[in-house]
Amino acid sequence: MARHSRRNRRSRRGRFAFLYRLLTFVVICGAIVAALALFFKIETIEVTGTERYSSEEVMEASGLSVGDNLFLMDKYEVAERVRSALSYVETVQISRSLPSTLRITVTECAVTVAVEQDDVLWLVAGTGKIVDTITPGTKEFALVTGLTLQDPQIGRTIAAEDGDACAVLLDLLQHLRSKDMLGDVDAIRLEDPAVITLEYLDRFRVQIPWNADMNYKLNYLLAVVERLEDNEHGTINMSRDDRVNFIPD
Repeated sequence: MARHSRRNRRSRRGRFAFLYRLLTFVVICGAIVAALALFFKIETIEVTGTERYSSEEVMEASGLSVGDNLFLMDKYEVAERVRSALSYVETVQISRSLPSTLRITVTECAVTVAVEQDDVLWLVAGTGKIVDTITPGTKEFALVTGLTLQDPQIGRTIAAEDGDACAVLLDLLQHLRSKDMLGDVDAIRLEDPAVITLEYLDRFRVQIPWNADMNYKLNYLLAVVERLEDNEHGTINMSRDDRVNFIPD
């Protein structure tokens, strides 16, 4: 009976010790949260990386203001608010500098191509994001033809009635962008079911099969163009895997 009583006392002490530790943990966490809420207030918001938008526009889009808590905000939610509100914004990084400074670093999209539809030019960044619309007629952007957009909206990634064609275009844009070639493309023609035609460097028509490895083909194209004379114009046919045909104008 005595042993049983001692076991009960030890069991009760164990339960009380656990509850005490749990209560202590809760109190400490509460104290930390209270300290964060009380002391770490935003006094300065620094915005960098913007050219198209002002610091005030970025701050307004973020939903933050001086006096907000530096730690209790969700920085990923803040970044998404900025990207959603400002269509030309590609990436947003949020960082804290104690005791009271919040930094918002923005990277803006470079407009690379335009898709004409319903008497509107939809401007598309290299990521596939629609960033703006303008009236047709400008020669500033590479024109994509042969693609019908599906419910185009500023701020969204392009979608098309032909999903495969859209996927290939996005893959092509990604590789052109990574190789710093997009600025040299004057047009992308998607009408031909066999090949995609790039108007390149204002000198060449480049024919690439739809199912091609775009990374390989574009590296090959760079090597071919490097061997041609500066005054040569014509068609670079890359429709075969084993060779390239150059047909001068």
